[in-house]
Amino acid sequence: MKPFEAYLKSSLASIKDSKVKEAMEYSLLYGGKRIRPQLLFTVLQGYGIEEQVGYKAAAGIEMLHTYSLIHDDLPAMDNDTLRRGRATCHIAFDEAAAILAGDALLTQAFIEASSASEDMLINHKITKAFGEYAGANGMILGQIKDLEAEKMIKNWQEIQDMHLHKTGKLIVLPLICAAYLANKDEDIEILSKLGYTIGLLFQVQDDILDVTASSEQLGKDAQSDIENDKATSVSILGIDKAQELVISLYEEALALLAQLSFDTQAFAIFLTQLKDRTC
Repeated sequence: MKPFEAYLKSSLASIKDSKVKEAMEYSLLYGGKRIRPQLLFTVLQGYGIEEQVGYKAAAGIEMLHTYSLIHDDLPAMDNDTLRRGRATCHIAFDEAAAILAGDALLTQAFIEASSASEDMLINHKITKAFGEYAGANGMILGQIKDLEAEKMIKNWQEIQDMHLHKTGKLIVLPLICAAYLANKDEDIEILSKLGYTIGLLFQVQDDILDVTASSEQLGKDAQSDIENDKATSVSILGIDKAQELVISLYEEALALLAQLSFDTQAFAIFLTQLKDRTC
């Protein structure tokens, strides 16, 4: 991922120096799992396409993801103090700079999307997908459902709906962007189902780790959902059933993967790594 990290850094080079730029770089460039870019690159690899073809789309998606984390950590939302092993953006800078850095990353993401390919039609599809999957019917809908989870969410179906929006939408996005870049629009239906399944697996695993791992292991505040009295997969299902669900979702994802026509070996390996992650 080193070449992609270099591209990600260069993608902010044209931005004028300011406290906002410092906050953007602080949040975007310091580590992170880079799961969404890896998903995009792994699909491209399956299609026999070099990962560099996906750098712009992947950078844009990582900007969307990072902006969502900055805003998610704010006092008005989850009020977290630790992210990726160090102080959250609003703690390291201040609340105003963090809000603006999130806003700036969101808008910068669309600059990357609009030039993701030399084909303008593909750029149009990717830019439109950015808006749909990150917007008011996508990730943001999941975020407000998450904030309301303290009082309004009472059952697994509602938890699942929240996860499919808040986490699933930005897991589906890199998969369909890879299909657009590869001119494989016919695979989007299966890739979308696969993305939602992976997103749910990832978030249920997150809920489990929130109660079983330490802040040092996670790189963020552990047990924050408990402290905020939020309904989660674990609080609704219990730890044992949640762990069983992760296995079931993993098997479902493998079955969906088998329906795709490209080389899925690398994707299957990455999927196993996601299932087995400990942070």
